[in-house]
Amino acid sequence: MSKTTSADDLKALLDAAVDGIVLIDRRGIIQVFNRAAEGLFGVAAAEVIGRNVTVLMTENDGGLHDEHLKKYMDTGVPQIIGRGREVIARRKDGSTFPAFLSVGVVEGSEPTRFVGLIQDLSDRRWAEEEARRLQERLWQVSRLATMGEMASGIAHELNQPLAAIANYSQACDRLLGQPDADIAEIREALREITGQAVRAGEIIRKLRGLATHSDSESEPTNMNRLILELADLVRSSTKVHDIQCDLDLGHDLPDLKIQPAEIQQVILNLVRNAIESFPSDGSGARRIVIRTASTGQGDIEVSVSDNGPGVASDIAPCLFEPFCSSKDKSAGLGLAISRTIIARHGGTLKYQPNHPIGACFIVRLPCSCT
Repeated sequence: MSKTTSADDLKALLDAAVDGIVLIDRRGIIQVFNRAAEGLFGVAAAEVIGRNVTVLMTENDGGLHDEHLKKYMDTGVPQIIGRGREVIARRKDGSTFPAFLSVGVVEGSEPTRFVGLIQDLSDRRWAEEEARRLQERLWQVSRLATMGEMASGIAHELNQPLAAIANYSQACDRLLGQPDADIAEIREALREITGQAVRAGEIIRKLRGLATHSDSESEPTNMNRLILELADLVRSSTKVHDIQCDLDLGHDLPDLKIQPAEIQQVILNLVRNAIESFPSDGSGARRIVIRTASTGQGDIEVSVSDNGPGVASDIAPCLFEPFCSSKDKSAGLGLAISRTIIARHGGTLKYQPNHPIGACFIVRLPCSCT
């Protein structure tokens, strides 16, 4: 086989590759630039062969590449050789795109040459961003659905201060209508009105925090305090369904760096599921317990358990899969979204039967997120 034929075969092989392939010498000068690379960078091979490979990179990545190449030639210690890494590549028109770059040494080459494989990550990044947006939309829908399904308890909770405000206002009206009105008594009624208005405002503030989309950064948060903030809303919902809700909070729990609204949403989802698991006839003593504890490894566990009928055996294997639900009117997304949220925090969400009866869902958040 002639040298010319071998060179043609090599060029055909390189041009058939779907990834961009760039061959450079020890100084970083481009020697081979395949057809896929031409398409990726919007430049003909003839325009870049003989130029430094940094022409295809941003200033920052180009500087790092030169440093890694020089260090390898001086010491033989690889920094990027044999490894893949993400870089920002630059096209001929100056636009950039995310790329995955793998660099290897051409065995037996003298002087040393390097080959780089470039994959365009634009489509993957777009898909990841779309998936993130979809997850956020699903989370928002789940939060609003949770608020809607707990609306009767929330309305009851909000109605109490509003009713008190109305009563005290009527009392003030009556007192002011008397010829010898007791100013001290009127002041006391007005103070009660103020207190009840503050209480109603606090309930609304909590609702807005739960129902409104939040892009807040993770922040050091005490898990017990987070649950106590939910306690009034949770108990107002359980009271409507004649369910006792108890808190069993561990002592001296370390703060975790989490997104509070997301974790509260998970806890609300678990409580709502527990409420809905009880039979509608209301028979028997019904109880939900929210517990927190520190594990031996320093992780934090939050469990929501009930003494309802438990999870059916045919549902348990797919419990955390989207659209898996034993309820006719449920989309089956709550647990799937909750597990995704917890996984994003580096934790786990698991189910186990409660003893002697019922269901128990356990959130475990690692100490690494502190």
